[in-house]
This record gives sequence, structure tokens and C-alpha cells, in this order.
Amino acid sequence: MKKLTLTFLILLFIPLSNSFAQLYMSNALVSYYADDFHGKRTSNGETFNMYDYTCASKSLPFNTKLKITNNKNSKSVIVRVNDRGPFVPDRVLDLSKAAAIQLDMVKDGTARVKIEIIERGPDTKISIDTARKANQIMTARFGPDWNKANKSTTKSTGTINQNQNKNKKIIEESDPNAILEIQIASFSKKENAQALAKKLYNLGYRNIFIRSNGEIYRIIIKKIPKSQIKQVEEKLKKDGYENYIIRIAQ
Repeated sequence: MKKLTLTFLILLFIPLSNSFAQLYMSNALVSYYADDFHGKRTSNGETFNMYDYTCASKSLPFNTKLKITNNKNSKSVIVRVNDRGPFVPDRVLDLSKAAAIQLDMVKDGTARVKIEIIERGPDTKISIDTARKANQIMTARFGPDWNKANKSTTKSTGTINQNQNKNKKIIEESDPNAILEIQIASFSKKENAQALAKKLYNLGYRNIFIRSNGEIYRIIIKKIPKSQIKQVEEKLKKDGYENYIIRIAQ
């Protein structure tokens, strides 16, 4: 296996806040656990505690940290993925009771929310295996297209929509010979950024950089000719990376 060499660009920026977390879904439907799940074992082997700030996801790696914002009242909470579910097609997450109280959604039972990834968990064997099993359960119950509607209505097309639209206009009007770059994700821990960079390398991507200000670590694919950007985008989407930002190379 080829050895991955990463170039770390340490740039000086103004400290960033959680507003730069990666947007995952903008209008997702979430629910919360019934009280009788308290004390039972979760998919990653922990004991479920309704008073902790955790959640179940069908596919996100365990220990991924998410910022959930209720679209109805703008209340937010940060939760950690430690279980699989909910096994209902239109629901993206099951939240703990404590998280549901924080979002003021207990009375309604469900809520439309914005989901942002603050820190993506590692792709461990147990994360991958349980996500695969969750998909098998959903497919057996609801058919192979169970997630099609959810993907088309709630998935984001960029990390920060306002910046994405602005960048798109700049890129469309730029020189045909412009060199572009794509930001795939951002993390608060360097080791998580390194893990994703290695994964992208193994998928065939090159010119992968980790750009950091000492607090946030961004995964960047650099040196992309404008004429090749559509080809790179198609590969990213095929590999499951739909949340990214394209901009003219810095």
C-alpha cells in the first residue's frame, strides 16, 4: 500500500465557531426514544441513558458529534451518536429524552431540524457493520428505495449554503483556466481529519491537504482544473460525499 503523505498548511485565521460545522441536513425529521428504552444496550455496546445527550442514526459513525437545531424555535443541542435507528423511513435520528427536552419537542413527539456535523466519528468496524445491518433491516421492511425521498428533500448541497451560492457564481464567471479546490469536510480533531484524508486517498483522490488554523482542520482537494470539476463532483457523489464547497484555489 502506498504511503500517504499529507501536507499541513497552517494558516492564520480569526478563530472559528461552531457555525462552520458541516451542514448534514437542513430539514430532517427527528423523534426521540420512549422512556422504556432507558437502561437497555445500544448498538455500540453502551447502556442507554435517557438523561445523556445522545442519539441513534442509521449510518453515521459512532461518536459523531452533531449540533441539532429545531427549525420551529431555533433551540439547539449537541448530541453524540451511540445507537442505530430509528427504523422508520422518514425519520433521520432518534434523540435521547434529555436532548428532546432541550429542543422543546417532547409535546409534539417529532421535529423538523437542521443537523450539523461538529466532529465525525471514526469508521470503526462496529460502526460500519451496524450501519450495514441497519440498511438491511430498512430494505427488508420498506424496499430498496426506502431512503430516496429523504435524500431528495433534506440533504444539503453544501456546507454553508450562503457561501456555496456565492462561490458558485464566482466560479461560473471565472477564467476557463482557473484552478479550483473542494472542501470536503471540517473537524475539530486533527486525527479525524487525517483519517478522512487517508480514506479519500484510498478511494483514488490526490492533492489532498489538511488546512488548519489550529482549531479547525479542513480537508481540501486542491489543484483541480476548472475543466475537470464536473468529473470530480460526479466521483464525490458516487462515493457518498454530497456536502462540499467548491472555490477558486487560494
